[in-house]
Amino acid sequence: MLEDIEVLCHSSIKINKEKVIYIDPFNIDKNYNDADIIFITHNHYDHYSKEDITKVKKESTIFVGTKDVVDELLKDGFNQDRIRIVYHNNKYLVDNINFETIPAYNTNKEFHPKESGWVGYILQIEGIRYYIAGDTDITEENRKVKCDVAFVPVGGTFTMNFKEAAKLVNEIKPKIAVPTHYGSIVGTKQDGVEFVKLLKTEIEGKILLNS
Repeated sequence: MLEDIEVLCHSSIKINKEKVIYIDPFNIDKNYNDADIIFITHNHYDHYSKEDITKVKKESTIFVGTKDVVDELLKDGFNQDRIRIVYHNNKYLVDNINFETIPAYNTNKEFHPKESGWVGYILQIEGIRYYIAGDTDITEENRKVKCDVAFVPVGGTFTMNFKEAAKLVNEIKPKIAVPTHYGSIVGTKQDGVEFVKLLKTEIEGKILLNS
C-alpha cells in the first residue's frame, strides 16, 4: 500500500501510482516537473509554496485546493483553467482520481480555525483509501474517517502531538499509519518514533519521512 509513496519533508507527500500526485509540496530538492495533480490543504507557507509548486508542476498539472489556496494560485499566475476549488465534506472526481474532503482545524489552538474551511483529503487510488489529514487536531469529522492508510500530523504546537495522533489513529483503525508534520519546522524525529510505539498492534506504523 505504501509502494511508490514518499513523505518528502514535513507534510509534503508524493504518490506515484495511477497518477503522479503531490500533496503540499515543500522543500523540494530539484525540478521534477512531473505532477499530474497537486493537492494543497491550506495556504500556510509550509503547505502552499509557489517556489516548490513550480518545481513539481508541468503544463498539464491540475491544482486542487480550498478558496484561499485558489486565490493564491491565481495571484501567483498559475493557469486558471487547471485549478479546481474544493470545499470540505464533499466528494470529487479530478483527472480520474476520486477523493473526499475532510475538515481540518484546531479545537484548542488558534492557528487553524474551523471557519477557514481548510481540509484534509481521502484519495482513492487502486482501490485503497489514503487519508491525508492536513493540519488538524482530533475532530468530530476525522474520528469518522474510514481509510486504509492514514497520514497524520504528530509534531504538536500547530497540530496534534504524537499522543493525540495515536489516539485518533487507534480509533479510526487504518491498516497503516504514517506520521507527518514533524522533524523540521516543528516536532522532532523522535515524535514519529513515539507515535508508532503507541499504535495498537493491529495497526502498522510506518515512518516514511525522508528528512
